[in-house]
Amino acid sequence: MSLATTARRLPVISHLGQSAGLQRGMLIAGLALTVLFVLAAALAPWLAPYGYAQMTYSGGGAFPTQAPPSAEHPWGTTVGGFDVLSRVLWGTQTALAVIVAAVVMSLFLGVFLGLVSGYLGGWVDRVLVVIADAIYAFPSLLLAIVMSIVISQGRSSLWGGIMAAAISITVVFIPQYFRVIRAETVRLKAEPFVESAQVVGSSPWRIMTRHILRNATRSLPLIFTLNASEAILTLAGLGFLGFGIEPTAAAEWGYDLNRALADVTSGIWWTGLFPGLAIVLTVMGLTLVGESMNDLNDPRLRTRSRRRSRRATKETA
Repeated sequence: MSLATTARRLPVISHLGQSAGLQRGMLIAGLALTVLFVLAAALAPWLAPYGYAQMTYSGGGAFPTQAPPSAEHPWGTTVGGFDVLSRVLWGTQTALAVIVAAVVMSLFLGVFLGLVSGYLGGWVDRVLVVIADAIYAFPSLLLAIVMSIVISQGRSSLWGGIMAAAISITVVFIPQYFRVIRAETVRLKAEPFVESAQVVGSSPWRIMTRHILRNATRSLPLIFTLNASEAILTLAGLGFLGFGIEPTAAAEWGYDLNRALADVTSGIWWTGLFPGLAIVLTVMGLTLVGESMNDLNDPRLRTRSRRRSRRATKETA
């Protein structure tokens, strides 16, 4: 199998080939915003004119506070004397690190628990389902606040704050992966190929990893994109409420929005506008990708899009 053929089978690329019309436009727009977010995070040290906690010029002298956009500060400065453009760019790194850590941890734990619960059944399944439902019943932001307080204990260093936010978000996301994988495992356990593997004497671990896992994870890319957008909102909520990362440890959009609340009544719009736009555009990009993949996974919607595309081609011809 060639590299090009393998690349076409990747989740997002394969969905791009299947899309047409409005669905393709949504998917391309979402991919563009997501790629812009990732590039900003990767190139933040070179794109940001100043450090995320820098408040003085290299030649001496402090930054002006609440200064409007200018040549030295294209997006202005905050009430604390931080450069808004630099804070927004460095904040992409914090958001990306929390997304990767939170989603990866919740993915592995949720998939593992879902496989074990769905395949073994019995009292193990009942206990895990009750725990997952109990966690799922709590408001996600409230649970994240409680976990952040327990984990960070008031100390918000760079990686300590990132891991505290990631672990608190992981606890919220595990039940989602658990439910999806458990339902697929229960369905696949009754399939003939699984029963054949049981007859020939395959171990439960081999059946779960070789036969069930491969067929039960098809919807995970969709959940990954939707959970990534939820992770950004949860991180911003933690920072906005004062349970996030300290400004001297890392840049975080939710904290900057909290500090910009008092500026709104004074007509100072730039301190809250740009961090808010960063959150909105990033979440919009990830959501568009996830919703487009969800539509394309439905054969009825995909067929409808292809019919519209063929009809438009005939009319053009």
